[in-house]
Amino acid sequence: MMRLALCYLVLLGSGYVISTYGPNQRAQMTGDILLGGLFPIHFGISSKDENLAARPESTKCVRFNFRGFRWLQAMVFAIEEINNSSTLLPNITLGYRIFDTCNTVSKALEATLSFVAQNKIDSLNLDEFCNCTDHIPATIAVVGAAGSAVSTAVANLLSLFYIPQISYASSSRLLSNRNQYKSFMRTIPTDEYQATAMADIIEYFEWNWVIAVASDDDYGRPGIEKFEKEMEERDICIHLNELISQYFGDHEIKALVDRIENSTAKVIVVFASGPDTEPLIKEMVRRNITDRIWIASEAWASSSLIAKPEYLDVVAGTIGFVLKAGNIPGFREFLQQVQPKRDGHNEFIREFWEETFNCYLEDSPRLHESENGSDSFRPLCTGEEDITSVETPYLDHTHLRISYNVYVAVYSIAQALQDILSCTPGHGLFANNSCADIKKMEAWQVLKQLRHLNYTNNMGEKVHFGENADMEANYTIINWHRSAEDGSVVFREVGYYHMHARRGAKLLIDNTKIMWNGYSSEVPFSNCSDDCEPGTRKGIIDSMPTCCFECTECSDGEYSNHKDASICTKCPNNSWSNGNHTFCFLKEIEFLAWSEPFGIALAICAVLGVLLTAFVMGVFVKFHNTPVVKASNRELSYVLLFSLICCFSSSLIFIGEPQDWSCRLRQPAFGISFVLCISCILVKTNRVLLVFEAKIPTSVHRKWWGLNLQFLLVFLCTFVQVMICVVWLYNAPPSSYRNHDIDEIIFITCHEGSVMALGFLIGYTCLLAAICFFFAFKSRKLPENFTEAKFITFSMLIFFIVWISFIPAYFSTYGKFVSAVEVIAILASSYGMLACIFFNKVYIILFKPCRNTIEEVRCSTAAHAFKVAAKATLKHSTTLRKKSNSIGGSTASTPSSSISLKTNSNDGDSASGSHRPRVSFGSGTVMLSLSFEESRRGSLM
Repeated sequence: MMRLALCYLVLLGSGYVISTYGPNQRAQMTGDILLGGLFPIHFGISSKDENLAARPESTKCVRFNFRGFRWLQAMVFAIEEINNSSTLLPNITLGYRIFDTCNTVSKALEATLSFVAQNKIDSLNLDEFCNCTDHIPATIAVVGAAGSAVSTAVANLLSLFYIPQISYASSSRLLSNRNQYKSFMRTIPTDEYQATAMADIIEYFEWNWVIAVASDDDYGRPGIEKFEKEMEERDICIHLNELISQYFGDHEIKALVDRIENSTAKVIVVFASGPDTEPLIKEMVRRNITDRIWIASEAWASSSLIAKPEYLDVVAGTIGFVLKAGNIPGFREFLQQVQPKRDGHNEFIREFWEETFNCYLEDSPRLHESENGSDSFRPLCTGEEDITSVETPYLDHTHLRISYNVYVAVYSIAQALQDILSCTPGHGLFANNSCADIKKMEAWQVLKQLRHLNYTNNMGEKVHFGENADMEANYTIINWHRSAEDGSVVFREVGYYHMHARRGAKLLIDNTKIMWNGYSSEVPFSNCSDDCEPGTRKGIIDSMPTCCFECTECSDGEYSNHKDASICTKCPNNSWSNGNHTFCFLKEIEFLAWSEPFGIALAICAVLGVLLTAFVMGVFVKFHNTPVVKASNRELSYVLLFSLICCFSSSLIFIGEPQDWSCRLRQPAFGISFVLCISCILVKTNRVLLVFEAKIPTSVHRKWWGLNLQFLLVFLCTFVQVMICVVWLYNAPPSSYRNHDIDEIIFITCHEGSVMALGFLIGYTCLLAAICFFFAFKSRKLPENFTEAKFITFSMLIFFIVWISFIPAYFSTYGKFVSAVEVIAILASSYGMLACIFFNKVYIILFKPCRNTIEEVRCSTAAHAFKVAAKATLKHSTTLRKKSNSIGGSTASTPSSSISLKTNSNDGDSASGSHRPRVSFGSGTVMLSLSFEESRRGSLM
């Protein structure tokens, strides 16, 4: 008796719990295995203040959700289809208990507690006490819920008892955390992919100034957070970032719309559900703000709450992301067969019928509320009306997305149960590879089986719920159009988004199908600043986001060839930007060319110098036995003229496009040629100076007069320059160099390799020139017909003036003018030496042959000897006079030397008509043999 009494109490308690615990309104059907369901049959709950003066009553759900009811019907349809199947779960009947979440956490938790309570009662193992054949089995899995915030709360509770939960519409990325939500699974992609897709479409339309609005829950906040990160990576700015909720007060909604209306951003990205978005849209409609473009997340992209004709002035042209549609064979007919009288197990049908036909059924509790004045008057209906005669979102079966996810979720649970049913001992998933008993199966065993589920559904899609197993993110992009027939909202497919496609092929959009704001085909502008035209770049504005900028013209040498360029691209080294800075053109290449007038002029001057020098050499060769040529040391003159030809010729190497070989040749050629030239002048001048200033010719002087020693000195002086060039070319050889520093021109020049080496080369040349100048200046009073000392002095002065001026000119010029300056210096100094040293002699040879005689030379030499002797005698007499005065004090002077000119005439001398004057110098006598013509004798005496 005690055992029977206990069994009776337990059954009574269980029946009480099942019938009274949880929401009163439900859809319920018994079976061998029971599935739970959570669907938003209503959009929300009525808000009223609870003062707790009396026992609180259950919150009332308001605003019937036709789409939510269709989702519920998809679950019922799938279960009935499985029960009628002979291959899937044969001899096993699935039942269901489906509750309305009213799109709120509180209602969802109320329903979830009924699932948990039933499971706890079932775990009491009543078979030990009685034969409980009428007790309802535990809920082994739950399909739902819809909203991410609701699913998060439900998942926290179901995870405690390891009851598997498969959501069909909860896309929050937070729910992917398996450590926190151990029993949660879903048949919808995560919002992480959707946020990336939204950022991609904004980048596609080249917007950079947007407003972000998100629901204040676990769906909106994580989604918009991911969206912000994606926007930062793309350098797109969010002007406003706002949170909304369907429970916001009027003042909060108005303040939010104020900020949106005052914003210059025209694109509004809304990451929220339909109920949360509706208050915002209503206020926008009231203010008639129609110049905004809406980007809708999947949660409201096709919501019947927003897609109303009265809202189209505001939301027309909305770009929305919806899930890929699926196919449920026979579902359309099932939806049309619904009737309140026939479907008694589904209590939601009665309200659906009343909302669809705007009527009340007999015995409806809402009829009494209407009579009490709590609702508007509605007529009675029979329950047999034709459901196909009305327009309702419930029958919108053309694009089954969430309904298809529900269908897949139910079939996934059935497939897991089938795997348990067909499990072979020794190949199971449980301890010792055992199998679960489907008759005594518990929720955690179903969860284990679901985690290892891997099958292909009727759409050919693979379904699995392993670790980090999120559904493939494929979205259809829709555009809200206004129907031309009745003004209703038409969802036009305009593109697709495939997250796992290759880069560049993820987003596909047909721009021709998009109608912006319901009437325009032109893409709206939503940028903080106007696009910068080609040739400009975006410049930063202080205290403003990076998307707000001012257009700054590109600098010279930079360009931008597209609009809204962030930076200007630097032209290549061989190019320069045009006047508008929109493209680069090739720079003009310049060098001291043979074809340009300046190069032609310099080349003519150099060739003319070579010809003149060759002419002088020809004159000297032809008249090589004349006194003027002999007196000028003709051998050294030949070498000097040859070196001048080399000097003139070396200047030609500086003309033309510089090559490596020409760069390495031109400076050594110039330096060696000039040193050879100046060495010859130096040796000539020094030799004559030694001869004429020597009082007594000695053997040393005769050695200096030797031709071999003269050539040796010339060779030694030139060899030093040759060694400088060899060291230079070995350590730092010059090379051709393209100078890109000038804006629109590339100068091809020679990089000298070592400026110090060039300084040594020129410095050594100038040193020899300075020594030569010293000797020439010292010998300026020697017989002019013999050495042209004054002209050598002038030539050296010209040389110094030219090369002293060359140094600052060389370092202050650039490009081809560097070569031109050096050519001019070479030519000027070469012409100076040629003219000063040789033109006077050539003039005498060609035009004054009367002066090109031995007598003229001797006369000049004798005159110079007399002058030197007279100066020497006078100097010597002055010295003796001072000495005698200092010793004896006598005023008398005794000449110690005398100059006597004695003429010893004899027959031979008289016959020859010549005299041999003798010049006495104190202690010695130097005999100078001079010949004079008869006509000059009188004048000489």
